[in-house]
Amino acid sequence: MCGKQPMVARIEEKLSSAFAPSVLEVVDDSESHRGHAGFQEGGESHFNVKIRSDAFKGKTRIARHRAVHAALGPQIIGEIHALALDLDV
Repeated sequence: MCGKQPMVARIEEKLSSAFAPSVLEVVDDSESHRGHAGFQEGGESHFNVKIRSDAFKGKTRIARHRAVHAALGPQIIGEIHALALDLDV
């Protein structure tokens, strides 16, 4: 990882800062995708994220997903293969 923070920590940091969530769970689910597209040794390719935040009030599902992608930014989004999102208030 060349001195970089683990991806889970980077994702948690960005999402905590952007949404002040009451619940934030970030799980590296890469190992369960071994042999599938995008899998890379060492993990950090497939993530499951659960967020509960008042920041999502009144937003559509698509708007919530877009907000998470924007908060993570193009660098993190570009480094991972899959991001499963469970977003609610």
